[in-house]
Amino acid sequence: MKNNTQRSPWAWIPSLYLAEGLPYVAVMTISVIMYKRMGISNTDIALYTSWLYLPWVIKPFWSPFVDLLKTKRWWITTMQILIGAGFAGIAFTIPLPFFFQATLAFFWLLAFSSATHDIAADGFYMLGLNSNQQAKYVGIRSTFYRVATIMGQGVLIILAGFLESTSGCEPVKINIDASPQYTQSTLLIPEVQNITAQEGEIHFISDKEVVQIGTHGVNKDSLEAFLKKVVELNQNNGFVAKEHTNQAGVTEKSESVWTKNVSRPLGNWIKTTFGEKRYVAKSEHTGNIAVMAVWLSKEPENDKEMVLNTSMNRGDNSISLVHGERLAFNSSNWNKPAYLVFQIDPKLTMASTAEYKGLSGNIPFAWSITFFVLAGLFIFFSFYHRVMLPKPDSDKPHAHITAKSIFAEFGVTFISFFKKPQVAAAIFFMLTFRFSEAQLLKLINPFLLDSKDIGGLGLTTGEVGLVYGTIGIIGLTLGGIIGGFVAAKGGLRRWLWPMTFSMLLTIATFLYLSFTQTDNLLIINICVFIEQFGYGFGFTAYMLYLIYFSEGEHKTAHYAFCTGFMALGMMIPGMFAGWLQEQLGYNHFFIWVMICCIVPIIAVSLLKIDPEYGKAKEKTEAE
Repeated sequence: MKNNTQRSPWAWIPSLYLAEGLPYVAVMTISVIMYKRMGISNTDIALYTSWLYLPWVIKPFWSPFVDLLKTKRWWITTMQILIGAGFAGIAFTIPLPFFFQATLAFFWLLAFSSATHDIAADGFYMLGLNSNQQAKYVGIRSTFYRVATIMGQGVLIILAGFLESTSGCEPVKINIDASPQYTQSTLLIPEVQNITAQEGEIHFISDKEVVQIGTHGVNKDSLEAFLKKVVELNQNNGFVAKEHTNQAGVTEKSESVWTKNVSRPLGNWIKTTFGEKRYVAKSEHTGNIAVMAVWLSKEPENDKEMVLNTSMNRGDNSISLVHGERLAFNSSNWNKPAYLVFQIDPKLTMASTAEYKGLSGNIPFAWSITFFVLAGLFIFFSFYHRVMLPKPDSDKPHAHITAKSIFAEFGVTFISFFKKPQVAAAIFFMLTFRFSEAQLLKLINPFLLDSKDIGGLGLTTGEVGLVYGTIGIIGLTLGGIIGGFVAAKGGLRRWLWPMTFSMLLTIATFLYLSFTQTDNLLIINICVFIEQFGYGFGFTAYMLYLIYFSEGEHKTAHYAFCTGFMALGMMIPGMFAGWLQEQLGYNHFFIWVMICCIVPIIAVSLLKIDPEYGKAKEKTEAE
């Protein structure tokens, strides 16, 4: 393949896949955090933001238009301008009274623009690189997509927090000290009386400098009743909005026909026949709590509302804030105490610390600036890619396009996909290659967190953050990068089986962990690293095969179809994995997952792949 303009792939692949990942994480993650900070209820956040995933699910249906109209280069740069406009629209509408409806509309624009950008970017990757380069850089593109996720969930949230802390009164720093030496009862609401206005700048006052929590457990029923009392107190004083409740939801739900006649009888049979025989004494205790009171030093000016948003600043994630993350103060409640409730992980037995920070800055301003930064970044991406993206000869629009020809070609694109050689084997492979891993992924975190008496490892939340969120991500990234480089050396066909076994056999690490239930954090880290490295290394073969099967006249649209089957192949096994684990127990569930490895092995054995695909050529075209 010869390009009109030769560019190093390093000049555009990292930036292109940063631009692909950032809008997705903005829509799926940052939106949830922003709405929470702005006071939207959990019910509304869950309902409306869940629907924002829809454009990525249905993107194969308009992928043929991206293939037919204009160039992939044009689609990329145009969608990046639209994404920038979407971010700017969100930034402009955040301060408005009807911000929730307005920003949701712009998030929808963002979602559809981003899904279209994904189609064009993935298509351009196949046009702008030869098969060897596609194999070599497949790990790099995945890595920068993950960098975008980390950047969105980390850097942008930190930016919003920094703007909040600099635009309001002095942040409230809450130091929490958990230790076995603290044995006092904590199910008491601190009494604060005779709060009077103080001179000087308005600021928040707390009833204690250090929050102390004992690592002993508390009775679940007593804690539930106590928390209900604290929540009602904060609600009655206007610090926390009352959630909208559906009275119908209180009534007892009758079993569905499916549950009564299929899932419950089948589950009972699986549990009796194949389930683990583990007898568990249910604990009546859970993690201990501590309560902190906070109030304002004086009445806010001009009936202004001051919102205190509290989140972890640093320390052990095993110490969590279970109530009071958003407290609203005004002229009617400034001299009343609002309550924050902290709880430790019930598995935490050692001394530990954490620091929480309460910010009271201009929240709409902070998030508006954050989204303006994203808007500016995407305008930059658009102009940068106009210059830096190569111009492959194959990236050209279809000639003589009319409305009739568009619909005709649209049909041809669908039909041609299902007429490809080995299409049945390919679809079976796309749906089943991740059959084992899809089930495992859903249960890794629960397995690490669940107590040993029910088959888990009994790690604390903070330990899981280190094991899976840090060591696991490093293993996954390294596996993907190395997989791309070795595939570029020997080609897809040569590395298909090693990568398949790498992805499947490393699942045995969790089988080992479920039987040993080791306390050794080093061994657990090594096992998770091996499994995630194997997954990243093996997933390279999967992505390369999707690119390989998409080759042809309509490769952009066909690749979108392939990714649709990929999503379906992850969704279906994940839907029943949790239910199945409950019937089998962790030991037998991981045995089942290993048995399921037979399915992707059969799928791989049915494939026929050009031995030269992805392989480095001995001679260059320049000779």
